[in-house]
Amino acid sequence: MSAPILHGGGITEAAARYGGRLEDWLDLSTGINPCPVALPPVPERAWHRLPDRQTVDDARLAAAVYYRTNGVLPLPVPGTQSVIQLLPRLMQFNAAAEPRSGSRVALFGPTYGEYARVLAAAGFSVDPVEDASAIEPGHGLAIIVNPNNPTGRSFRPADILAIAARLKANGGALLVDEAFGDLEPELSVAGHVREQGNLVVFRSFGKFFGLAGLRLGFVVAPEPVLAAFAEWLGPWAVSGPALTVSKALMQGDTKAIAAGILERRAGLDAVLDGAGMTRIGGTGLFVLVEHRHAVRLHEALCAAHILTRKFDYAPTWLRIGLAPDAEGDRRLADALCRMER
Repeated sequence: MSAPILHGGGITEAAARYGGRLEDWLDLSTGINPCPVALPPVPERAWHRLPDRQTVDDARLAAAVYYRTNGVLPLPVPGTQSVIQLLPRLMQFNAAAEPRSGSRVALFGPTYGEYARVLAAAGFSVDPVEDASAIEPGHGLAIIVNPNNPTGRSFRPADILAIAARLKANGGALLVDEAFGDLEPELSVAGHVREQGNLVVFRSFGKFFGLAGLRLGFVVAPEPVLAAFAEWLGPWAVSGPALTVSKALMQGDTKAIAAGILERRAGLDAVLDGAGMTRIGGTGLFVLVEHRHAVRLHEALCAAHILTRKFDYAPTWLRIGLAPDAEGDRRLADALCRMER
C-alpha cells in the first residue's frame, strides 16, 4: 500500500505534539471558508428516511444551475475524494469504451496529492506534466486542477478545451477538478461537458460554503460516466440532509458568501505583506508563500498554536489559509512579528 498523504486540518495531531487545547489553536492549514454559512432548515424526514428520488433530483437541478452545466445534471457524491478513489475504474471504463486510449495518466502538477497516490497504487503510470505539449498518445487520462492547489495556477477554458480535443483524438479523457472554482466561475468548463464528450468535471461543495464536514461534491460528466459512477458508489451514497442543505444554499445568495471570503483573503494578504512574506500563488481561500526556512517557520507557528500546511516535496513552500476574523489576522501577524525578532 502507498503511504498516506499528510493533508491540512490535523489539529488533533498538532495539539498532541505541541500542546494546547483544540480550541486554543488557529487552523490555517486548510483551503476552506473559515466562516461557515448558516445551515438552512432541514425537514425531520431528511434525517428519518433514506433520501428519495425527489430529494436527489432537486439537488441535481440546483447544482446544474449553480455550476452552469448547460443541461447536464451533476451527480451528487460523498465528497470528491470518493470519486478520486474510483479513477482506476474510470480508466478501465474509458479504455473499454475507447480502445485506443492509453494506460498512462498525465497529471498537471504539483497538485493535490491524492490523484497520483490513488492511480499509482492501482498500477497506473502517472506522469507529472507542466503543459499540454507533454501529453502523448499513450495518455488515456489527463488531470488538471483549476485553479490549482496549492499553486493557484489557472487555465483558460479555451486552453482546457483544446487539451480535451487533443486527448479525444486518441480516445483519452480529461478530468478537471474545480474544487476551488466557486470564486472564479469564468474558469469553469462544466458547461462544455455535453458537447466535448470526453470531459469530466469535479466540483467540491464544502470549501466555498465552509461545510467540509458535510462530505459533498458533484460530478459533471457525459451520461455513461455519470451512470458508471452512480453504480460504483451504490444507492444512497449522499445523505438526505446533505442534499437538502446543498439545494437551499446553491439557490441562495452566494454573492455575500464570496464577498466575505474575499474580505478575509484581503486580511491575510495584509498580514503576509506586513511581515515581508513572499506570496507566490494561491486562490481566494489560501495563499502559497515561499520562505527559505519554511519548515522552521511552520514549526514556530505550531509552537504558537497556529497550524499551516507544509510540503515534503517543496520544503520552501507554506500554504496559509484564511483566519475567521480580524482577531485571527492579528494573532498571525503577532506570531510572525515575534519570529522576525
